[in-house]
Amino acid sequence: MRDDNCIFCKIANGDIPSATIYEDDMFRVILDLGPASKGHALILPKEHFADVTELDDVYAEKVLKLGAKIGGAMKKSLGCAGFNLVQNNGIAAGQTVFHFHMHVIPRYENGPEMVAWVPGSYEEGEMEKTAEEIRKAL
Repeated sequence: MRDDNCIFCKIANGDIPSATIYEDDMFRVILDLGPASKGHALILPKEHFADVTELDDVYAEKVLKLGAKIGGAMKKSLGCAGFNLVQNNGIAAGQTVFHFHMHVIPRYENGPEMVAWVPGSYEEGEMEKTAEEIRKAL
């Protein structure tokens, strides 16, 4: 189902023009207007899902394969050394548009550091306790 108030629904369905690099009956892939690197793209479902927790199985099954396909094409065409598939859920995670989308970000040799963190650690017993809390919620 579409959300007529959602900008990504409008872009995905062709109501707002975009630099489209791929389209099928379920997805439109566009270049990001504020790219992290040359070729940064967004995979947009044509149906509205606020985030990954709402994504139905059919879309979920296809989006990762599409990300790999787009990333592979970026390596061939743009000469990037690799790519990131990034998907944010919720404000605290950096989501700014509440329509599920996946970023495909080309990474170039000696390019800027992105999508990185300093590894943390757990206190004694904390890892198993955290794992148990998550398992209970599944």
